Amino acid sequence: RNIQKVSSPMILTGYNALNKLLGKNVYTSQDQLGGPQIMVPNGVTHQVVRDDQEGMSAILDWLSFVPKDIHSLPPMHGPALCTDNWNREVEFTPTKQPYDPRDFLRGTITTDGMRLRGFFDTGSFIEYLEGWGRTVVVGRARLGGIPMGVIAVETRSVERFVPADPANSESCEVVEPQAGQVWFPDSAFKTAQVLRDFNRAENLPVMIFANWRGFSGGTRDMYGEILKFGAQIVDALVEYEHPIFIYIPPHGELRGGAWVVIDPQINPDKMEMYADVESRGGILEPPGVVEVKYRGHQQVEAMHRHDAKLAELDRQLAGADGAQKEQLEQAVKARERQLMPLYTSIAEHFADLHDRASRMKAVGVVREILEWRNARRFFYWRVKCRVHQDHLVRKVRETNPRLSHAEAVAAVHGWAEEAKVDPSSDEDMAKWLEVQSLEAKVRASRIPYVRAELEALLQELPERDRCAALKAAAAGARKGDAACSVM
Repeated sequence: RNIQKVSSPMILTGYNALNKLLGKNVYTSQDQLGGPQIMVPNGVTHQVVRDDQEGMSAILDWLSFVPKDIHSLPPMHGPALCTDNWNREVEFTPTKQPYDPRDFLRGTITTDGMRLRGFFDTGSFIEYLEGWGRTVVVGRARLGGIPMGVIAVETRSVERFVPADPANSESCEVVEPQAGQVWFPDSAFKTAQVLRDFNRAENLPVMIFANWRGFSGGTRDMYGEILKFGAQIVDALVEYEHPIFIYIPPHGELRGGAWVVIDPQINPDKMEMYADVESRGGILEPPGVVEVKYRGHQQVEAMHRHDAKLAELDRQLAGADGAQKEQLEQAVKARERQLMPLYTSIAEHFADLHDRASRMKAVGVVREILEWRNARRFFYWRVKCRVHQDHLVRKVRETNPRLSHAEAVAAVHGWAEEAKVDPSSDEDMAKWLEVQSLEAKVRASRIPYVRAELEALLQELPERDRCAALKAAAAGARKGDAACSVM
């Protein structure tokens, strides 16, 4: 994690040494080699600061998201330190038109001076790697005081700059346009890298606002190893050990290879997907589905089944011949051309119905359908519940390694039911897990594991040795009981 001061370049070899190596004065400063204008766009520098004081403040801000050790939860702010109330609506709403995703993350101020609060606590979102892989926005923020890693999608078109190298007189600056809602090699690599950063030592739950149409697959992008970086996203999700929440925001869409890469089946124990009521999801967009599933000739067949005028022309055509038949055929073609835009629109609308949140919920690819304005309230309790529950499940599985994740979760839910707590209520579970000490139950869960291990070890012994071991264990138990009775 690199924080760079504006006036402090990061270099391997000084410009004077390079000039001597090249035999001519090519470089005039260290900034040409490792200044922020180089290290920010290439992803080496995470954050740029103006001076040392701002740098120390940035370090402390970053450390405020880091747990005291790798086994602990990240530091959660209580009501006294929390900068925002969890129980409020999200005031900024994403639109169908391209917008700045930072506005719904941290809030914004409208042109008439009105403040619209975003999804996360006011003032808590800190963006990192801002100048690299700009079609993806990443950072850290708090939700009701809960620290989270954040990945969002740039919906506007951006430009990638590759500077000219003064050492090569033939080189020139390259400007590459990059469309919004698309993964390019740099932004795919950026996504995989931040997932590893959030997971490794930071122990952060992650919120992914998924609004991708897919991966860019042009010649330059394929040469730029986009397939490798896309696979690294999958690897990072498979290895992720903390809760991951994927939310398709209002007017957002998840398509093609982008869906495949972040499908919850990659890591079902940790990943959950949600869809906004105004979102869309599917492998192909509606026009693409129509081209595959409901082509032009099929639309023409539907016209002849449903349009009264075409039905009448077909009836007349059946008994016609000669010039009359040719005239009727031309009338049929004209009517088909007239109806084609309408039927194409109907077909695309029908395909769009299959992309909506209700359909995603019906086929089981999303867990819940949410309304954007209330999403903050929902995720506050859901994230808090999952963070505490997963922390307890990890302890249970360390105590009893034979248990699967699902079995450990079932055990925790069983303890909740014993305490008259509804496991299906995120709020009830979060409140119970936050204050309840369950160390005794965690230790008790080790007994079946120890018993099973002892039985397995005894089965490996010859019968005579097994009997001797059991007698010795029984004698030791009697001595222990006698000592306890004296005390």
